[in-house]
Amino acid sequence: MIIGSIKNGMVIDHITAGRSTELYDLLGLEKAECEVALIRNAVSEKMGRKDIIKINGDFPVDLNVIAYVDPRATINIIQDGVLVEKKALQTPQKLVNVVKCQNPRCITSTEQELDHIFTLTDAENGIYRCIYCEAQAK
Repeated sequence: MIIGSIKNGMVIDHITAGRSTELYDLLGLEKAECEVALIRNAVSEKMGRKDIIKINGDFPVDLNVIAYVDPRATINIIQDGVLVEKKALQTPQKLVNVVKCQNPRCITSTEQELDHIFTLTDAENGIYRCIYCEAQAK
């Protein structure tokens, strides 16, 4: 398989195998007008298997979304074909409009303009809860 190099953009690397499609959806990459490559189950010495997302172009990416899906992922920023920055992620303490509350009794179900806000309540297990109704994020 041949996937071209990136001129300007980013590589989201070290994604846990099988998580890239969820990340693709949450980041809204289907709306990207630039090239996006999704590589699944790539061989990795460190992880065994991993997923990779390559974005060749300027597309705004919310790092909190990536950290929520897989805090071990890394971000490589590419400019003029050269790696200029490598970012490690940390689990975000708060998520705003990343996931929606599924509780039908939550105020966000009736008040459509309210932001869906979740806070990290159990860092060890990566559990987030809605600030309005305490429902756990799925």
